[in-house]
Amino acid sequence: MGGADDPGVSIPVSASGRDAVAVAHACAEVADRIIRDGFGRASIAGVKGRGNVVTETDLAVERAVTAIIAREFPDHAVLSEETAAGTRSPGWLWVVDPLDGTKNFSRGIPHFAFTTALCRAGEPVIGLTTHPLLNETFLAVRGRGTTLNGAPVTVTDCATVREAVVAIDLGYNDRRAARQIDLAGHLWPGMQSLRVTGSAALGFAYLAAGRWDIYIHSDLEPWDVAAGLLLVREAGGAVVQRDGLPASIESRAVVAATPGVLSDFSALAAGLPWDG
Repeated sequence: MGGADDPGVSIPVSASGRDAVAVAHACAEVADRIIRDGFGRASIAGVKGRGNVVTETDLAVERAVTAIIAREFPDHAVLSEETAAGTRSPGWLWVVDPLDGTKNFSRGIPHFAFTTALCRAGEPVIGLTTHPLLNETFLAVRGRGTTLNGAPVTVTDCATVREAVVAIDLGYNDRRAARQIDLAGHLWPGMQSLRVTGSAALGFAYLAAGRWDIYIHSDLEPWDVAAGLLLVREAGGAVVQRDGLPASIESRAVVAATPGVLSDFSALAAGLPWDG
């Protein structure tokens, strides 16, 4: 059942007879409904650190989505931010962030996402990210490209940082965030504009859809990056670590960009410790 461009990819079929892409969509539909219902009346369920909160909506989405996966794929492992952050598996592994951008959500800022990826041996095979309020679904299947609401999308043809819309996010590690700010200062004003939006999942998705040209983050967890890796790569972009090697779902610091912007950024940022 793999794509024509990648015959080695096999998409598993669930207990109910649906393939994993359909199950990912089903998870997103439930998640988006819960998130929309909770927006504007967020109830804080806990605080994980400065600026890092969890709401009752995060927990409700996680419960609903993991129940769907358990029913459809009882043999698959689930790595999910709020209750199963330590899960790893060399086989099929669903990676779930029930609500990426919780701080935005909790303050009524309409920029957050649901995101999930299905991985095999640590490599994303399916990546799906939604913006619940805008009814946008970004989907990538390995070897089949990236789509936005079913229409193919690609990264831009931007070739330099000077021509680029640059996006960064800061995360929750003070030292790493300070270096992100230093990096932005080093690049400024040699860019078109700078965006700091507060959702890693949408950071990668928006790059894949051509809304900006480079996205830099240095404090990631697997649920932040798993779907984004595939979305960007299937859209013609690159996602690498500071050493230039391809990023993985375990990479904490990455830069995602069009090929040209990545090359230019690598030269401009040489020697800067933006990754830690």
